[in-house]
Amino acid sequence: MTALSTLYEIAEQQNIVVYHFPLPTVGSVSVMDAAGQCSIGLDLPHRRSRNELRVRLAHELGHCVTGSFYNRYSPADNRKRHENRADRWAVGRLIAREALDEAVAAGHTELWDLADYFGVDETFLKKAVCLYTHGNLATELYFP
Repeated sequence: MTALSTLYEIAEQQNIVVYHFPLPTVGSVSVMDAAGQCSIGLDLPHRRSRNELRVRLAHELGHCVTGSFYNRYSPADNRKRHENRADRWAVGRLIAREALDEAVAAGHTELWDLADYFGVDETFLKKAVCLYTHGNLATELYFP
């Protein structure tokens, strides 16, 4: 499990600036300027749980590291592709396949329990389960 501090270190190593300011509607955002410099905005830490900050920062780092950006005029399929790339990167950093297998073998079989164990929310955990079980992030196909 990657700690929040480690995610900030990854951002620093990649020269990605992380800003904290009010983002009540979206919670987080990442942008890349014309020169290729990436920046991340995260909602104020006191307004979000530590687990939510970890998931959001990992996701936004996924956009930056993979170069997966789009704009408001992009078609929906293009947006989904870039969101999936960011999520795949985030899943790989926060929940390794082997760690998930070990947690299940140790008796953590409920989604809420696994989410607590890995310090993520259930929505993110479902993405990890789908990715490692089915090779995709289509949670809507496997979780009603």
